[in-house]
Amino acid sequence: MHQLPNLPYGFADFEPKIDAQTMELHYSKHHQGYITKLNEVLASHPDLLNLSIEDLLKDLSRVPEEIRVAVNNFGGGHLNHTLFWANLTPEENAPDSALRELIDLNFGSWDKFQEEFLKAAASVFGSGWVWLVKDEANKVRVITTKNQDNPISENHTPLLGIDVWEHAYYLNYQNRRADYLSAIWSLFVWGVVEKRFYGKEGGRDSED
Repeated sequence: MHQLPNLPYGFADFEPKIDAQTMELHYSKHHQGYITKLNEVLASHPDLLNLSIEDLLKDLSRVPEEIRVAVNNFGGGHLNHTLFWANLTPEENAPDSALRELIDLNFGSWDKFQEEFLKAAASVFGSGWVWLVKDEANKVRVITTKNQDNPISENHTPLLGIDVWEHAYYLNYQNRRADYLSAIWSLFVWGVVEKRFYGKEGGRDSED
């Protein structure tokens, strides 16, 4: 059974950049809702229920067609948020030299990476996510996904993701998505991004 991951911080720890009510609703209602629906969909498929969420989404062809869309939606919502929580910290931190070199190699500079990433996030129409991913050629690049699709289904390794669904920011920022993006940029754990690139950390969920 898929479960919510434990959080290493409190709901109020990101005030005022992300308010406590938004954090609690996002985690306890939205994320939990995806998990509840996913477990319900998989209940009659014990062979799939025992797979990790990563393995499920890496190869959706193994999922019966009649539940494939639901598994992608609810499973994607679960994995996306699991990765998202692990990317956040209330403590100040900075990318180390190895990550900066990686970013410079692929984007030209850290500033150009930040500009491209935030521009992509602002441009998502409706609901979706923006990601920094490692592709099959071990290059890092910025992509967006709609709804709760996860890059893992496209053979990309997700390194960093921002939820740009309105439920992630509307209580505090209303329609000011750009302000939310600017605020959350300062809350990322850059060490997690580097570990994911080298395959040392996956942000997996808790399972029975």
